[in-house]
Amino acid sequence: MAATSPLHAHGITLRPALEQDMAFLRGLYHQSRAAELAAVPWPDVTRRAFLDSQFELQHRHYIGQYPDASFLIVERTGSPLGRLYLHADGDALHIIDILLLSAVRGQGVGTALLAHVRQLARQHACDAVQLSVLRDNAAALRLYQRLGFTRVGGDAMRLAMRQALS
Repeated sequence: MAATSPLHAHGITLRPALEQDMAFLRGLYHQSRAAELAAVPWPDVTRRAFLDSQFELQHRHYIGQYPDASFLIVERTGSPLGRLYLHADGDALHIIDILLLSAVRGQGVGTALLAHVRQLARQHACDAVQLSVLRDNAAALRLYQRLGFTRVGGDAMRLAMRQALS
């Protein structure tokens, strides 16, 4: 997918994830779960093994559940910053997953990615962008609400959100 102006403003490009990205993706996943597991009294080797197994399960689930999805690496000047997984789902473009390195959060990268996703959705004649987010992910919830996503459902752990495109 070609970069558009919201991405250019932040020097961001997107490219398909490749086999050689697995180490980065695994590390990104580990980082995303670090705070959650900090209080668990496991030795580091046990914690790493657990996170590796959880990453592998999530990765296999995404590939199996969404075989025609776009699994993208978010980069700036050739350095990976995160992942963006997208799937066209009926009349909506579904964000399967968006995850950024903690060092780049709060710098407008997520906002630029979401603007790009809205542009892609319009280009593909979708009526909306949809996603789900963990209920306790306050920063992401604030971002999505600020950008006009509304809650449309969910369960005990996750909220389903949708942004209609006009």
